[in-house]
Amino acid sequence: MATYTLPELPYDYAALEPVINPQIIELHHDKHHAAYVKGANDTLEQLEEARDKEAWGAINGLQKNLAFHLSGHILHSIYWHNMTGDGGGEPLAADGVGDLADAITESFGSYAGFKSQLTKAAATTQGSGWGVLAYEPVSGKLIVEQVYDHQGNVGQGSVPILVFDAWEHAFYLQYKNQKVDFIEAMWQVVNWQDVAQRYAAAKERADVLLLAP
Repeated sequence: MATYTLPELPYDYAALEPVINPQIIELHHDKHHAAYVKGANDTLEQLEEARDKEAWGAINGLQKNLAFHLSGHILHSIYWHNMTGDGGGEPLAADGVGDLADAITESFGSYAGFKSQLTKAAATTQGSGWGVLAYEPVSGKLIVEQVYDHQGNVGQGSVPILVFDAWEHAFYLQYKNQKVDFIEAMWQVVNWQDVAQRYAAAKERADVLLLAP
């Protein structure tokens, strides 16, 4: 039995129009995300075979492949729920996301500063990658991270709570090579309720991180 499975979308293909058209959602979820799930499962099988045979000649490539596909699966699984057709705007206490709004202000000085930083981080990833808002459990604050491909530039132990996909397959059919335009449009569909729930869950789990004395 496969370890990882492709999650269903929480909405139909047209739910995020006009920011993201249905064709992109269908291809992105049904083809690209599915490929990461298959890649992770295939790599786990290859690692099992390597253990059985004590054949470690390909270990570096297999470990890199596992990180690549598994991160692709996890980030996309968050991505779908981070968006909603009636989202966007600024997180506000009046909408029940006051703790998240306060954390953003504390961590970045202002919502405007945070928005600018995440936008630039996502839009300037080298090649393919992601812009990520993550909870960093050592400081208890939020940080912005860049993910190159599906590996790199993250603080160990940080928990992603809002992800912006900046791979070309996420936008090219609609936005062509205008990645910045796509990232700017993404703010119109952010599901702050989902982000706030992820923030609360990350804080609750923070005490499991063990630090050396």
